[in-house]
Amino acid sequence: MLNVSAGEYTVSCSVGELPITYSILVAQARFHDDFGVRNSRGTALLVSVERASKKVPELVVTQRFEPGPESGFFPGVLIVPETHLLMIGAGTRLLAYDINSVRRLWEDYADTGFWFWKRHGQTILMSAELELAAWNLGGKKLWSAFTEPPWSYEVHGHEVELDIMGSRACFDLTRGPVFQGE
Repeated sequence: MLNVSAGEYTVSCSVGELPITYSILVAQARFHDDFGVRNSRGTALLVSVERASKKVPELVVTQRFEPGPESGFFPGVLIVPETHLLMIGAGTRLLAYDINSVRRLWEDYADTGFWFWKRHGQTILMSAELELAAWNLGGKKLWSAFTEPPWSYEVHGHEVELDIMGSRACFDLTRGPVFQGE
């Protein structure tokens, strides 16, 4: 298992096989969210979150996801300690949790497959095969833009420069792209 600490939280992740401690983690967790981890299709993922002051997990999330590492799609986790927000992306599933009240905030979908999360100040960007989307630090979705490979983006201050197959657009990080008629 890979362990990463941020603020008062330690996030542990296992990809591919469930850890030997799976049953213990699930039994001890305040909240377990399972998305068919016992199915045979897809790649298994376990994400566990515990506070530094506790010895048992607050939250355990388990799932099977597709597409997976064999296709170049790896899961990603982002934690915002100051708002107690946890975001998970794996395959086509996106999840957000409030780890303070230990509950799921939402489930969303990344068409074709999730790539990664990145935080830019007060905004979180999610990159997927066919989408660039933004959320605030509380987990509220701000905007979403369709993309098509090859594509990339850069953030300069409060502005996003999005390049989709050589066609460039610049827009505000929190407002997103504005299309004619909006």
